[in-house]
Formats: sequence, structure tokens, C-alpha cells
Amino acid sequence: MPPKSKSAAADPSSDPAIALFKALGLPQSKAIEANKNPKAAAALRELIAAHSLAGLDEKRAVLITALAGHLAKADAGPAERAFVVEDVLAARLKSVDQVSAASKYVETHKVPIDRAEFDKECGVGFTITAEEVLANATNYIAANAVAGWAGLSATLSGVKQTPELRWASPLEIKNAVEKAFSKKFGAKEAAKPKGKEPKKDKDAAPKATTSKEAAPEAPRRTVFEDGFLGALHKPGENPQTRPELRDAHLAATHGAVWTRFPPEPNGYLHIGHSKAIFVNFGYAAFHGGKTYLRFDDTNPEAEEARYFESILEMVRWLGYEPWKVTYSSDYFDQLYELALVLIKNGKAYVCHCTREEIKANRGEKVAAPKACVHRDRPLEESLEEFEKMRTGQYKPQEANLRMKQDLTDGNPQMWDLTAYRVLNASHHRTGDKWKIYPTYDFTHCLVDSFENISHSLCTTEFVASRQSYEWLCDAVDIYKPRQNEYGRLNVQGTVMSKRKIAALVNEGYVNGWDDPRLYTLISLRRRGVPPGAIRAFVSSLGVSTSASNIEAVRFEQSVRQHLEHAAPRLFMVLRPLKVTIENLPEDYLLMIEKPLHPKVPELGTTSIPFTRTIYIDADDFRVEDSPDYFRLAPGKSVGLFQGPHPITCTSFKTDPVSGDVIELMCKLENEGTAKKPKAFIQWVAEHAASGSPVRVDETRVFHQLFKSDNPLSAVPDFKADINPSSLEIIKGAMVEVGFWSLAKRLMADARRESKARLTEAQKNNPGASASGDPHDDTPHATFEQLIGPECVRFQGLRVAYFALDKDARVASLAEGDDVAPTRGQGDFIVLNRIVSLKEDSGKI
Repeated sequence: MPPKSKSAAADPSSDPAIALFKALGLPQSKAIEANKNPKAAAALRELIAAHSLAGLDEKRAVLITALAGHLAKADAGPAERAFVVEDVLAARLKSVDQVSAASKYVETHKVPIDRAEFDKECGVGFTITAEEVLANATNYIAANAVAGWAGLSATLSGVKQTPELRWASPLEIKNAVEKAFSKKFGAKEAAKPKGKEPKKDKDAAPKATTSKEAAPEAPRRTVFEDGFLGALHKPGENPQTRPELRDAHLAATHGAVWTRFPPEPNGYLHIGHSKAIFVNFGYAAFHGGKTYLRFDDTNPEAEEARYFESILEMVRWLGYEPWKVTYSSDYFDQLYELALVLIKNGKAYVCHCTREEIKANRGEKVAAPKACVHRDRPLEESLEEFEKMRTGQYKPQEANLRMKQDLTDGNPQMWDLTAYRVLNASHHRTGDKWKIYPTYDFTHCLVDSFENISHSLCTTEFVASRQSYEWLCDAVDIYKPRQNEYGRLNVQGTVMSKRKIAALVNEGYVNGWDDPRLYTLISLRRRGVPPGAIRAFVSSLGVSTSASNIEAVRFEQSVRQHLEHAAPRLFMVLRPLKVTIENLPEDYLLMIEKPLHPKVPELGTTSIPFTRTIYIDADDFRVEDSPDYFRLAPGKSVGLFQGPHPITCTSFKTDPVSGDVIELMCKLENEGTAKKPKAFIQWVAEHAASGSPVRVDETRVFHQLFKSDNPLSAVPDFKADINPSSLEIIKGAMVEVGFWSLAKRLMADARRESKARLTEAQKNNPGASASGDPHDDTPHATFEQLIGPECVRFQGLRVAYFALDKDARVASLAEGDDVAPTRGQGDFIVLNRIVSLKEDSGKI
């Protein structure tokens, strides 16, 4: 290749093309760049000549250049090109993204252009406020369980792809995301100053280097656009027997993603359900869709009002708001009509076999299913028998309506499943209207269809049910949603079966369904686990068809990481040891202002007293010193976090009976002689006037309820594996007086958030009450129930993370925000340990 001439290299502007591009309005650097691609440069020259373009401002010149780059690859005619150029010159197209969309549009649409459609496709006239951008960013962070500043890059990429922000300014999006991060996670930690180079690993492979900065890390794809969820069909792509069914579905949903979370109200939700909630609510929210909370209330014998209430409460506690709260019972009339259709289509019959006969005929004791003797009875006879079932002429198990499926199929879910059974039970919503109730296999797919669900997402134990799900929709000729199955979430070292937990509760092994040693969601909430930590944990596991069998320590580590940058820090001594500083006067008082988190200044500060009498943790003192011990010992000095100077132990007192150390005599070193201590310890001061210290009546430390990771393998049963030391209660711990103002503020913040969420819920669903149910004829969780003592979370410095328990009685926290918090008569403070500061290998 011949070398460039020295004159051209020295003066690029001598190139006629570059001079032409500069005349268009490009600065020299961009004119040179525009000339590097021959095809794009040729297209740009053609546009300039065809439209006599010159003297544009730089922004329009850049857009014309971008248009030329697209037209070099596209097949658009002169009239269509002129249409786009005119929109650029008239400032209707204002960004490179809009120009890109416009060039693609005119490649497939000829003049005359449909102005309304063109504007919509290309974002012409698009406007959005900074508040709306911030709201979208905040919703995205919540829906995707973003855990901290480490997720900023991925979040920026994801928010930019949000449909509502398709044409928003990238700079506005960046500013909004950073503002949302600061509000949720505090200020971003500054980069650490450069110091001594770390020692190089001789065996490590050399890192690639460049003359400039390393290439930026590629944005991480979210769980909703990758793997299992990323491969799901688009709305309307699920096949139908008739195109009219798809068209009606898309007309109802406007092509959006609609999902549902359909729990049975016969028990409390557990950690495994958090994945189902995250998947269904999160996937719909990511795609700008909607999610129903639908109670599958088809078995009135097992349903209780407390379960309905708790389920809605836990969904809201996790940070999600249903678009609508519905019930399978809302559709009992429609389901009954379709049962009649099924019979009339020859696809169902009334069976009078016993339960044992049905099990045997379905292959339980034979090699293949056997046809029921009632399978071929006349349609009219089945209709008459079904009417007798409906009017209560049969007792339970005397008659069932069964679907007439395919006994030759290898899938047991096609072996004449039961559609309706007789139950003598009053229903919480329909009363005594019905004597027959539909089964899950009959109800679920049909109600999915009624509610126009685009993605019926469930766990893999329902894989075999997909065939019968689709069969039934087709059999009654209605819209057929698409079922997809993902792996369920299990946590080792616990049990989640309702029957087994009930046994633990009833036999006194745990203190109720919300005992913090369990993994029900109400238990995790009571322990103090933040809902954001659960969302982050589930998100970190990803979503696939494989089950997630996770160690409990991994879950706790996820909680720990979440709290690290979110929980305020207070001085705390778990087992107090009195220290008297002899060289301070009796009335000595120094008020010290300290941050609630050294790396999150937005959390604020607290003021604590320093006096002659302080308390340290008993574990921070030893009678006998050793070279590898750096805390307090006789004749040894130690620093006090935020304290004025180090202290030195001069002597100690012991209990005459037990011999335990009960008091240390120390001196406060002065500024001139004090050496820099090798260790610092936490402390709290005695100062009655300010209410210091805050004395904790009970601190509850929870260890794993079972001794092994697989309690179900224990002999004779899982209860033989129970850890007798799973609960440790410590009395007399002390916390700094800043606890009061922090607790009051955290409760006030929870009230404000509750009020804001109610306002938002009613804005999106004007018919919703505070309970979220338009009918409001069943007890349900209100937003006020999200305000609980567990909102008061903090790190006891160098101890663990703690939260107030529901057994605590602190009257001042329940009073108005203008009432100063303090300990009152009859108050009882109970703290739960959320997690330790590091993996717990035993007792604290």
C-alpha cells in the first residue's frame, strides 16, 4: 500500500470531501471521521447535493451525517429520503436514534408517508418529564432487585430499553438512574486513592494493556431478558385454534405481557414463593405489563381468611402491587357453563366410581389406565347427573365430573382428570350457592384464559400438566395461554411443607408460623430480613428449568451484603462490662457526634455521650494478655471508636462468688502521650440525663433449626434432626442512645412509604380500596400492615445486624412523628439478630 502524501497528512482539509462536510456544518474532526467510510461518505455527498445543504448548526449536520450512514445500507427512494431530511431540518427528528428509526421506516414505507404512524414509530413530538424518567428508573430498580451501586451499568442499559423511555434523552436517563441509586443505596463510594502497588503473583498471567483506558465492561443483561425468561414467546405468538382468538386477546392486552401469581389460600407463603412472585411480577413489570394476584379459592374446606390476608401482605411487603386482586371464585358461573359445553362436546362425563377405583383405573395398580365404566354414558345422562351434583343430590365422593381425554397417551395428565367434585362446604365468597367445586386442573387454564394471561409461568412440577392445560382450552374453544415452567427454589437445612411446619408449631418446637427460625415469608419479615434482600437473592440465582437447592448460608450472605450498605450502625455491647475511667470527674460529659454509616453520609448522624462510666463488651477484655491479642487487658491500651483518646486498664474487680470480672478501672490517655492503639472497640456510656444507654430486655439469636442440611433424611422423621440450641436469648445488652431517634425516623419513613404506595396503587387502579380489593368483602392486608417493628434495622457495630421484634413494646414509636422517642413505663425492648457479620459457625 503506497504511503499517504505528506501534504495530505499535514492538511486533511485539503481533501475536497472534508471541505464539503465542514461546509455542511461539521467540525473538522467529525468531517474527517465522516470521510473514512467510502459508502457513507458517498451517501452524504449525494444528500448535500440533492438538497443544497450547507451552513447547518452542528447538531443538524451530525444528524444528516447519521442519516447518510443508514441510507448507505438501506434501499430508500429519493422522495422518502427527502421526507426524512425535511424532518431533520425542521427539528422534528432530534436524535440519532430517531434518525435511525426514520431511515428504517422509509425503507419499507413509500411516499405518501402516514404522518401519524411515522411520528409514533420514530418518536416525533415525544416528551417526558424528569419526574417520569425518575419514576421509571425507580420501578426498574425495584422490579429487578438491584442490590447496590455494582449494578449501575446493567441498570442503565436496562432502563434505556424500557419502552416508555425509548426516546428519552440518554443523559436524562443517566441522571435519573444515578439519582434513584443515591436515594435507595446512599452516595456512591469514592474510588480508593492510589497507594502502594499490590504484590504481583508470579504465576498469574499477564494482563492485557492498552495505551488508553481499558474497554468498558459490557452491560449485564437482566434476568428478565436472558436465559429462560429471555427465550419466552412474545405476546400473541402462542398458537390458537382460530386466529380470532389471538386477535381478541391482543385487542384486550394491547400486545402487553400479562401474568398472574395464583396461590392457594390454604397456608402461609414461604421463601420458595418469593421466586414465583419475583418471576411473575418482575417479568411483567420489565416489559411494561400487568400482573394479577389471583387467589385459587376452589377448595373451601382448606381456606382461611388469615391466609388471604397474609398472602396479599407478603406480596406488598416484597415490593409488588397487583394490577388486580381476583379470585377463581369470581368465575364460578363461567366455569360451570364451560363444564356444560365440555359435556355437550362429548369431552366430559359423570363418574360414580369410588376414589380407590379411580386411582386403580388411572394406572395406580395396573400397567395402563383403564376406562371408567361410565365413560361412554349418553351426553344427556351426564348432563342430568351433573345437574344432580349441582343441586346437592349427591354426597362427596358419590359423583365426579371427569374430562374425557386420551387414555392411550403416555402422559397421566391426559387420563380423564376430575373437573368437578361435590363438597359440602360453605365458600367464603359465594356462601352456600354451590354444592360442586371445580378442581385446579379444570380451573387454572380456563381462568388464565378469562384473564387474558399472555405468559402462564409456573414451576417444573407442572410440566406434565401443560398438555391437559392446552387440551382443555381447545376442547371448549377459547383463547389458549402459553404455560412455561421454571425450576423452583428450595433452601437446605429447613422444611417448607405446610404439614411439617404445622407439626413444628403444634408440638411446640417453634413459636408459631412466624418464628424467625422458619423460612416462611412472615418469619423472615419478623426476623428483620429486608424485602429488597430477598428480591436480590432470587435475582442472583437466575431463572432456568433447573431447581435451585440453595444452602441457608448463601441466603444469609445475600442478606448480609444487602444490609452492609443500607443499615445504619449503632454502638452496641451484647454482654456489658462496666468500665470506670478514674481520671475523669464524676460529672464529666462530652457529647460526640458520629455518622450512622461511615460510607453513607445520607443516613445522617447521631449524638452520644462520653462519660466517666462506660460499658464495653465482655469479650473485649482478658485477664491474661498474649502477643496475638490486641484488645483490652491489664496494663494494656485500646482505642474507643469515636472516643476522644485511648484507655488503659489499670485494675479490675471480680465477683467474690463466681470469680467473674465485673468492673474495669481504667485511665483516659491524654492527647500528648497516647500512642496509636492497635485495636479499637465499641462502647456505650452511662448518662441518665440523655437516656444512655438503651437497655435491651432480650436479644434473640437464631441458629439453624435443624442440625443437618437434609432434615427429611433423619430417622424416624425430620423432627429427630432438630437443633436443641437453635434459639439463644441474651438479656441485658446495651445500645447507644441514638437508637431512639433512629427508630423513630425509620418508623416515620415506613409510614410515608406506605402512604405513597397506597396513593400510587389507587392511581393505577382507581377502584382499589386500601386493601387492594375492589369488592373489599373479605379481610385483607392494608398498606398500614407493612409498618412493623422490623422496619427498625441496624448494625450493632462489630456484633451483628438486628431488628426490633413484634414482641417489643415501645409506646413512643407508635405515637406521632413530633413526639420525642424515649423509654416509657412498661416498655419492653426485644431485638432479633437478622444475620451475623460473617458466616455463623455456632453461637455468637
